[in-house]
Amino acid sequence: MDDPQALRGEATQLTANEAAVELGISLPTLYAYVSRGLIRSESGPDGRSRRYRTEDVWALKRRKDHRRDPDKAAEEALHWGLPVLQSSLSLISDGRLYYRGRDVVTLARTCTIEQVAALLWTGSAEETLAEVDAVDVAQDGALLRKIKAPLTIMEVFQTHLTVAAAYDASAFDVRPRSVQRTGLNIVRLLAATAAGGRPGRRSVAEVLQRRWCPKRPEAVDLLHAALVLYADHELNPSTFTARCVASAGATPYGVVLAGLAALQGSKHGGACERAAVLLDESPHDRGAHRAVAARLRRGETMPGFGHPLYPDGDPRGALLVGLVQERCAGSEGVKVADALAGAVWDLMGERPTVDFGLVTLCRALELPTHAPLALLAIGRSVGWIAHAIEQYGEGRLIRPRARYTGEPPVV
Repeated sequence: MDDPQALRGEATQLTANEAAVELGISLPTLYAYVSRGLIRSESGPDGRSRRYRTEDVWALKRRKDHRRDPDKAAEEALHWGLPVLQSSLSLISDGRLYYRGRDVVTLARTCTIEQVAALLWTGSAEETLAEVDAVDVAQDGALLRKIKAPLTIMEVFQTHLTVAAAYDASAFDVRPRSVQRTGLNIVRLLAATAAGGRPGRRSVAEVLQRRWCPKRPEAVDLLHAALVLYADHELNPSTFTARCVASAGATPYGVVLAGLAALQGSKHGGACERAAVLLDESPHDRGAHRAVAARLRRGETMPGFGHPLYPDGDPRGALLVGLVQERCAGSEGVKVADALAGAVWDLMGERPTVDFGLVTLCRALELPTHAPLALLAIGRSVGWIAHAIEQYGEGRLIRPRARYTGEPPVV
């Protein structure tokens, strides 16, 4: 068990002997670890014997290895490894995701993205966020029209934010209350940009629904759920980037611009686009098994399925797929997605991630092609602002060291 991704294909429980051998310890030492809460013990299939959580054994083994080799531990910390900084915002534990201790599945069912922003930015979903009218960059639309090259939605976001930042001198005030106000303006500007309108004070989901699918008012709750599920996810690449930029003293606009730059990467936000391609390869539900089998024969990955942090399935993906099935039953997009998810499970034993759920939602509601990435970016911008607030409060520059591997100095 040298890699967290290997856990997905292994048993989630070990016998006492298996756990002891894996750790290189005696059974009494194993029981001592259990008594100290380092390894969870659960009832075995016969109801009499005990089983031990594979993920706990793996985590303990990694900690022991890192104590023996601190340099390796520092290097691996940047690759699904040990935590590199403290945060009170999100927690991934036992296959669940929590925002400030509250299960994200419950939040997605019961809260708006504005309430979750309040929770992440202030600590209370009931808090009223301070606000002023967002900067309207519509008057600068001529600038975009002069650009000949076609822009992606992410590039349009970055252009609008850059212009808005030039008008918003208050963004240089990085006290929490001011950042909350600037953050709300940024989120609303992104929503208005994605919808092709002007910023207002309606909820983000309502703004998007009115422009994207005006005849489907039930879509508001689905859009809120998608935005909430994407709001934060620990130190993913874009969030870590945003946090580093905040540590350098950049404004919230700079923080979100940096997050967007990282999110555009093919290994990050590109997961949504690849999941959409997978759905395109299966134009009807009867072709799902053929599409999955063809990818396997070519040695290709299955985008939108399996997540190393959720060995038993991404709860965000399960919720989003379930909500779409409830609200959009009979949709051709839902039928294809269901068939594809069933084929991947049959052939690979993998569950849908939140990215697959998001693309399924957008197909079921017949949203614009840029909708999945737009929803991802808008939702995640809430988390970037939260991390900026936290980092501003730290007052420290994030500045790791590098291990030099080049030519030795010439003396």
